[in-house]
Amino acid sequence: MKVKTSSTISCPLCGNQASETMPEDSCQYFWECPGCGEIIKPKQGDCCVFCSYGDIDCPPVQQDKSCC
Repeated sequence: MKVKTSSTISCPLCGNQASETMPEDSCQYFWECPGCGEIIKPKQGDCCVFCSYGDIDCPPVQQDKSCC
């Protein structure tokens, strides 16, 4: 399976969406929304903002690897 490295992430506060490139070998814990400027963190139990608010899970999760 080819790992996808691009995800559309949605701000849970203002609803702004942005297409972002995900790191391939780690999780991204923070994301600054370009719409409202809020610093977004993952939901409890998720490893990164892409797994919580993106349309594609982060590359380590796609590959069933530990990333945290």
